[in-house]
Amino acid sequence: MITSSTPAEILLAPTTDPSDAPDLVHAADLLITSTSRTRRFVGAEHGSGVSYFFVDYELGQGTDLHWHPYPETWIVLEGEAELTIGDRQLTARVGDTATVPTGVWHRFANRSEARLKMLCIHASPVIIQTWAD
Repeated sequence: MITSSTPAEILLAPTTDPSDAPDLVHAADLLITSTSRTRRFVGAEHGSGVSYFFVDYELGQGTDLHWHPYPETWIVLEGEAELTIGDRQLTARVGDTATVPTGVWHRFANRSEARLKMLCIHASPVIIQTWAD
């Protein structure tokens, strides 16, 4: 039996049995459309507590203004992103990370000649977006 004297300690017995683990999710199965390179992973559909978009945008492509009832974290993997977080304008480059707080209007776009690849992590098992327009 596992016991703890610290209330905040997690009491979990690890296992090596992956029988309850979801199957591997292939990138092609996450494409938003057949002509898109952007992928959407909804955590609840795969036993995960987080969701994400793997964005692959050409010059000029981007999102419209929106917000979420949870934080979103962006990681630039390739290219350069123009970020709008509330009333702030930022430029993020390869390796940069930015977090949008809960309920803050935001958007991003590719303003460089190179393709923009970004991981957009939603701290939620489902993706909830409210658009400005």
